[in-house]
Amino acid sequence: MSSLALLLVVFSALMHALWNLLVKRSRDKTAFIWWMFCFSGGLFTLTLLFVNEPFPPLTGRILLLGLAGAICFVVYHLFTGRAYQGGDLSLAYPLAQTSMIYVPIWGVLLLGETLSPLGTAGIGLIIFGAYCVQLGRFSLAEALRPFRNLGNPSVQAALAAGFVYSVGAVIDKTGVMAYHPLYFTYLLVVFMFLLMSANLLRPGQRRRIAEEWRQSLPLILLSGPIMMGSFISFRYALKLAPLSYAVPVRQVGLLFGVLFGVLFLGESCGRIRVLAALVILAGVFLVRLG
Repeated sequence: MSSLALLLVVFSALMHALWNLLVKRSRDKTAFIWWMFCFSGGLFTLTLLFVNEPFPPLTGRILLLGLAGAICFVVYHLFTGRAYQGGDLSLAYPLAQTSMIYVPIWGVLLLGETLSPLGTAGIGLIIFGAYCVQLGRFSLAEALRPFRNLGNPSVQAALAAGFVYSVGAVIDKTGVMAYHPLYFTYLLVVFMFLLMSANLLRPGQRRRIAEEWRQSLPLILLSGPIMMGSFISFRYALKLAPLSYAVPVRQVGLLFGVLFGVLFLGESCGRIRVLAALVILAGVFLVRLG
């Protein structure tokens, strides 16, 4: 993994953690995310007006990839929200990260990527650290707790979220390799905004949009450029790095998330989180060497 690709992934992870912080501080999460896509999409459109390179010709395949990727990521958010709504964060969160298990498999089988021994070990450490970051204590019983009740709807939703995200990541990688990363990102943002609008602009739901505008305007204005930066930098990283490495390395966002939680939300940072963070950093170091 090149230094530039690593830098882009880390920057994307930082921006991703920042907009998640804004979502956590908002009142109506669904309406806030809609506004976030609205502003990032509008800012994206204005930015493209100043780009000298013309919009590349669209093909049916590129449009289909953009739509399919958008559907996957919207469904991922829906499954994640359902998992968090009906279950504990410590139960649902580690299972939602199972996308990192599937992604290297899809990368090798579907995209023809190859992994070095060091890179494979690094991915393993990142997966382990990402799983441990939300555990309550060091014990086998605690580590196995999320898997004890696979019939629980929250557990099922979290596992589905991880799988759907991995499929979306493959589509994402295919799209940026076949089309300009900047413009493919724009297609994703537009399609995701349209899909979310179909939900929120239904009769009886529209008042949520106006209410969130009144409650969270400063956060909404901040969210647009932050989400745009996260989206664009990660797609350029996918252009430069194997999918099997880029998605796991992006889990450094967990470290930023823990830091923001401590600094801005008054959350505690226990020994498990510190050790999990060190494990993730060790994994990223091995991926860079690999």
